[in-house]
Amino acid sequence: MCCITPKIRNLRLPSRDGVEMVRVMSKSLKRVRAALEAAGVEAQVLEMPGETRTAADAAREANCEIDQIAKSIIFRGETTGHCVLFITAGGNQVDPEKASALAKEPLGRADAAFVREKTGFAIGGVAPIAHKTAPVVFFDPRLLEFTTVFGAAGTPRHIFSIESKDLQRLSGGSLQNFTL
Repeated sequence: MCCITPKIRNLRLPSRDGVEMVRVMSKSLKRVRAALEAAGVEAQVLEMPGETRTAADAAREANCEIDQIAKSIIFRGETTGHCVLFITAGGNQVDPEKASALAKEPLGRADAAFVREKTGFAIGGVAPIAHKTAPVVFFDPRLLEFTTVFGAAGTPRHIFSIESKDLQRLSGGSLQNFTL
Protein backbone atom coordinates (compact mmCIF):
# COMPACT_ATOMS: atom_id res chain seq x y z
CA MET A 1 0.00 0.00 0.00
CA CYS A 2 1.05 3.57 -0.57
CA CYS A 3 0.00 6.81 0.93
CA ILE A 4 -0.42 10.26 -0.56
CA THR A 5 2.34 12.51 0.66
CA PRO A 6 0.82 15.55 2.35
CA LYS A 7 1.50 18.96 0.79
CA ILE A 8 3.80 20.17 3.54
CA ARG A 9 7.42 21.23 3.62
CA ASN A 10 8.28 19.43 6.85
CA LEU A 11 6.83 16.30 8.34
CA ARG A 12 6.49 16.20 12.13
CA LEU A 13 7.37 12.82 13.53
CA PRO A 14 6.38 11.26 16.87
CA SER A 15 8.89 12.11 19.53
CA ARG A 16 11.14 10.04 21.72
CA ASP A 17 11.83 11.32 25.21
CA GLY A 18 9.38 14.20 24.61
CA VAL A 19 11.48 15.80 21.83
CA GLU A 20 9.55 16.35 18.61
CA MET A 21 11.48 15.48 15.47
CA VAL A 22 10.98 17.10 12.08
CA ARG A 23 11.88 15.36 8.82
CA VAL A 24 12.58 17.88 6.08
CA MET A 25 11.29 17.05 2.60
CA SER A 26 14.20 16.58 0.17
CA LYS A 27 15.04 19.40 -2.25
CA SER A 28 14.61 16.98 -5.15
CA LEU A 29 11.11 16.00 -4.07
CA LYS A 30 10.20 19.68 -3.54
CA ARG A 31 11.41 20.50 -7.06
CA VAL A 32 9.26 17.75 -8.61
CA ARG A 33 6.20 18.80 -6.59
CA ALA A 34 6.70 22.44 -7.59
CA ALA A 35 6.99 21.54 -11.29
CA LEU A 36 3.78 19.49 -11.15
CA GLU A 37 1.91 22.22 -9.29
CA ALA A 38 3.19 24.97 -11.61
CA ALA A 39 2.05 22.97 -14.64
CA GLY A 40 -1.42 22.60 -13.14
CA VAL A 41 -1.58 18.91 -13.99
CA GLU A 42 -3.46 16.36 -11.96
CA ALA A 43 -0.75 14.26 -10.37
CA GLN A 44 -0.27 12.51 -7.06
CA VAL A 45 3.09 12.22 -5.33
CA LEU A 46 3.23 8.95 -3.46
CA GLU A 47 5.62 7.83 -0.73
CA MET A 48 6.06 4.09 -1.03
CA PRO A 49 6.88 1.72 1.82
CA GLY A 50 9.65 0.06 -0.23
CA GLU A 51 12.28 1.43 -2.58
CA THR A 52 11.45 2.37 -6.17
CA ARG A 53 15.00 2.51 -7.59
CA THR A 54 14.22 0.17 -10.50
CA ALA A 55 11.20 -0.13 -12.78
CA ALA A 56 10.43 -3.55 -11.32
CA ASP A 57 10.58 -2.15 -7.76
CA ALA A 58 8.36 0.81 -8.69
CA ALA A 59 5.79 -1.39 -10.48
CA ARG A 60 5.63 -3.70 -7.49
CA GLU A 61 5.18 -0.80 -5.06
CA ALA A 62 2.60 0.98 -7.27
CA ASN A 63 0.79 -2.29 -8.05
CA CYS A 64 0.84 -1.58 -11.78
CA GLU A 65 2.24 -3.04 -14.99
CA ILE A 66 5.98 -2.56 -15.46
CA ASP A 67 5.38 -0.63 -18.70
CA GLN A 68 3.37 1.96 -16.73
CA ILE A 69 6.64 3.02 -15.11
CA ALA A 70 8.20 5.97 -16.96
CA LYS A 71 11.94 5.27 -16.64
CA SER A 72 14.33 8.19 -16.96
CA ILE A 73 17.39 6.98 -18.83
CA ILE A 74 20.18 9.55 -19.06
CA PHE A 75 23.00 9.56 -21.62
CA ARG A 76 25.87 11.99 -22.12
CA GLY A 77 26.43 13.45 -25.58
CA GLU A 78 29.98 12.42 -26.55
CA THR A 79 30.45 15.47 -28.79
CA THR A 80 28.50 18.19 -26.98
CA GLY A 81 28.50 16.93 -23.39
CA HIS A 82 24.74 17.57 -23.30
CA CYS A 83 22.39 15.57 -21.13
CA VAL A 84 20.01 13.45 -23.22
CA LEU A 85 16.96 11.95 -21.51
CA PHE A 86 15.00 8.98 -22.82
CA ILE A 87 11.69 8.50 -21.01
CA THR A 88 10.79 4.90 -21.69
CA ALA A 89 8.29 2.30 -20.55
CA GLY A 90 9.65 0.24 -17.66
CA GLY A 91 9.93 -3.01 -19.59
CA ASN A 92 11.68 -1.45 -22.59
CA GLN A 93 15.39 -0.91 -23.16
CA VAL A 94 16.92 2.00 -25.03
CA ASP A 95 18.64 0.93 -28.27
CA PRO A 96 22.01 2.76 -28.26
CA GLU A 97 22.14 3.01 -32.07
CA LYS A 98 18.61 4.45 -32.38
CA ALA A 99 19.29 6.77 -29.44
CA SER A 100 22.50 8.13 -30.99
CA ALA A 101 20.76 8.63 -34.34
CA LEU A 102 17.99 10.65 -32.66
CA ALA A 103 20.48 12.71 -30.64
CA LYS A 104 22.55 13.29 -33.81
CA GLU A 105 25.74 12.42 -31.94
CA PRO A 106 27.34 9.41 -30.27
CA LEU A 107 26.00 8.89 -26.77
CA GLY A 108 27.96 7.64 -23.80
CA ARG A 109 27.17 6.33 -20.36
CA ALA A 110 26.27 9.02 -17.86
CA ASP A 111 28.00 8.38 -14.55
CA ALA A 112 26.47 9.29 -11.18
CA ALA A 113 28.32 12.62 -10.96
CA PHE A 114 27.14 13.71 -14.44
CA VAL A 115 23.54 12.69 -13.64
CA ARG A 116 23.56 14.61 -10.34
CA GLU A 117 25.21 17.69 -11.89
CA LYS A 118 22.85 17.92 -14.89
CA THR A 119 19.58 16.73 -13.38
CA GLY A 120 19.91 17.50 -9.68
CA PHE A 121 18.78 13.95 -8.92
CA ALA A 122 20.68 10.90 -7.71
CA ILE A 123 20.51 7.69 -9.74
CA GLY A 124 17.55 5.69 -8.49
CA GLY A 125 15.33 8.75 -8.14
CA VAL A 126 15.77 10.63 -11.45
CA ALA A 127 12.46 12.25 -12.30
CA PRO A 128 11.37 12.71 -15.93
CA ILE A 129 10.74 16.42 -15.15
CA ALA A 130 12.20 19.29 -13.08
CA HIS A 131 15.84 18.87 -14.09
CA LYS A 132 18.36 21.53 -13.07
CA THR A 133 19.58 21.78 -16.67
CA ALA A 134 17.00 21.19 -19.39
CA PRO A 135 17.96 18.00 -21.25
CA VAL A 136 17.16 16.97 -24.80
CA VAL A 137 14.16 14.66 -24.26
CA PHE A 138 12.73 11.71 -26.21
CA PHE A 139 9.51 9.96 -25.17
CA ASP A 140 8.58 6.29 -25.70
CA PRO A 141 5.20 5.92 -27.50
CA ARG A 142 4.52 2.76 -25.44
CA LEU A 143 3.77 4.98 -22.43
CA LEU A 144 0.85 6.59 -24.27
CA GLU A 145 -0.89 3.20 -24.40
CA PHE A 146 -1.70 3.74 -20.70
CA THR A 147 -3.92 6.46 -19.29
CA THR A 148 -1.87 6.69 -16.10
CA VAL A 149 1.87 6.23 -15.71
CA PHE A 150 4.27 6.62 -12.79
CA GLY A 151 7.59 8.48 -12.73
CA ALA A 152 10.29 8.88 -10.10
CA ALA A 153 9.69 11.91 -7.89
CA GLY A 154 13.28 12.68 -6.96
CA THR A 155 13.95 10.10 -4.24
CA PRO A 156 14.26 6.30 -4.15
CA ARG A 157 10.93 6.06 -2.26
CA HIS A 158 8.73 8.60 -4.03
CA ILE A 159 6.89 8.31 -7.33
CA PHE A 160 4.14 10.32 -8.91
CA SER A 161 1.16 9.23 -10.95
CA ILE A 162 0.18 11.32 -13.95
CA GLU A 163 -1.72 10.97 -17.21
CA SER A 164 0.74 9.80 -19.86
CA LYS A 165 -0.21 12.58 -22.27
CA ASP A 166 0.42 15.15 -19.53
CA LEU A 167 3.84 13.66 -18.79
CA GLN A 168 4.81 13.83 -22.44
CA ARG A 169 3.70 17.46 -22.68
CA LEU A 170 5.31 18.47 -19.38
CA SER A 171 8.62 16.75 -20.20
CA GLY A 172 8.74 18.29 -23.67
CA GLY A 173 9.70 14.86 -24.97
CA SER A 174 9.71 14.22 -28.70
CA LEU A 175 7.66 11.09 -29.43
CA GLN A 176 10.16 8.69 -31.02
CA ASN A 177 10.92 4.98 -31.39
CA PHE A 178 14.25 4.36 -29.64
CA THR A 179 13.78 0.98 -27.97
CA LEU A 180 15.09 -2.49 -28.79
